[in-house]
Amino acid sequence: MSQGKAGEIVICMGSSCFSRGNKIALGIIRSYLRENSLEAEITFRGAHCLGICEQGPVLILNEKQHKKVMPDDIPGMLDDFFAEN
Repeated sequence: MSQGKAGEIVICMGSSCFSRGNKIALGIIRSYLRENSLEAEITFRGAHCLGICEQGPVLILNEKQHKKVMPDDIPGMLDDFFAEN
């Protein structure tokens, strides 16, 4: 799959990250992309366990890993991400 114009967002969907916040993060990211009409600008996908469970929840923005991401952090992270791209 080719990346969207702004790049790629990958959310860890492994059981540890999912249960520690990425279940909520998934909805926040989907809503953010939809509300800002960015769905065509980005490739957004889930990944199985990324192997760094103790540092989760993990979110990857254009290959840069963000660890211990809490749902409240996500809108600001996405604002910064799209401002840079």
